[in-house]
Amino acid sequence: MKALMKTTKAAKPAEVDKKWLLIDADGLVVGRLASIVANILRGKHKPSFTPHVDCGDNVVIVNADKVRFTGNKAAKKVYYKHTGYPGGIKGVTAEKVLDGRFPERVLEKAVERMIPRGPLGRQQMRNLRIFSGTDHPHTAQSPETLDVGSMNRKNKVGA
Repeated sequence: MKALMKTTKAAKPAEVDKKWLLIDADGLVVGRLASIVANILRGKHKPSFTPHVDCGDNVVIVNADKVRFTGNKAAKKVYYKHTGYPGGIKGVTAEKVLDGRFPERVLEKAVERMIPRGPLGRQQMRNLRIFSGTDHPHTAQSPETLDVGSMNRKNKVGA
């Protein structure tokens, strides 16, 4: 007599259906937005989540230059990089990055550091498109809009 077996169904890459989501980042808190986007990119919001398969959705973020930090983080948070030479560590504040040439890097780094490192994480990060303005070239994919600001009152600064 065989007992009732409970098995977990693992998704195969061919079975995964990917949607396109559009997020307007105007006035949203960086860390909260990044954690939501990281879960969507990994596919953890789907019941068919499989850790070793890219089952996440494609995410397009517009107005990335208008994201906000809470408290005094904009002036105090420092992004470090190393030139490769002895004593070659350099740091730049989040405020300068947001005012600089590529303000979308703040959000990109926040999401990237919430995704596991490795080949699968790099593949999932390719599904993220970040734009500092309001227009984007992915209108042909007809992305659904996701209102992150209305999910929780803390997601938006000054709300």
